[in-house]
Amino acid sequence: MSNPLDALVGLLALEPLEENLFRGASQDLGLPQLFGGQVLGQALSAASQTVLPERQAHSLHGYFLRPGDPHVPVVYQVDAVRDGNSFATRRVTAIQKGRPIFFCSASFHGEESSIEHQTDMPEVPTPEKLADSARLVRFDSHPIEFLLAGEESQTGQPAHKRVWFRLAGELPDDPALHRHLLAYSSDFNLLTTALVPHGLDYRDPKLQIASLDHSLWFHHDVRVNDWLLYHMESPWAGGGRGFTRGSIYDRHGRLVASSAQEGLTRLRVATKD
Repeated sequence: MSNPLDALVGLLALEPLEENLFRGASQDLGLPQLFGGQVLGQALSAASQTVLPERQAHSLHGYFLRPGDPHVPVVYQVDAVRDGNSFATRRVTAIQKGRPIFFCSASFHGEESSIEHQTDMPEVPTPEKLADSARLVRFDSHPIEFLLAGEESQTGQPAHKRVWFRLAGELPDDPALHRHLLAYSSDFNLLTTALVPHGLDYRDPKLQIASLDHSLWFHHDVRVNDWLLYHMESPWAGGGRGFTRGSIYDRHGRLVASSAQEGLTRLRVATKD
């Protein structure tokens, strides 16, 4: 693995403190608060360590309660709610400075065969075709890469965004690890899709933006170090909140995961002197 990817995998590995109790380091991405994807990935990692390995996560539903501190470790307390014949359910609470900052429920399921269908992947250029013309976006000392797959919708139009992304480097063939990394990655770009039709940037000082909740459904095993297409749309915003949803496809057009999120999209009112 490359050094940045190795560091990210280590971030999600967690330190066992006691039965059903884990601690994770924090990552400073230069944001005013802890990146939501970190607690999503770490919470799923904590829950996964308490279930049978043949059961993989198929859904996660979480709420962000308080802004996290990117300079303080996070403790994860796992409650083994149920272990059934086919499904296992876990509840995870993320704690910093003695207070919960996030909690989620996660469900795990063994492999089964049944009816199948999916929505087709949108027609977009492949990452290879985009490589010469599109701007490859990377964070400093971070393994994730983004390629904008077509133009975003314009101001006043329905909100959508399509992005190819991957974690650049080699990874072990561990389905659970790839799910944890996908949970981490799924928080990038999703909420900001609600800003697109309003011509706003998430760094605009007039804007107060933060994730309120996040849901993720895993449909298939996935390889996050190969390109994945994140098709995102925002069907609604109002009352200081924006709602977004996403579909994640592999390069072969298979729908591997779906996401949904509501977040704070509040415009600050200027105060008079």
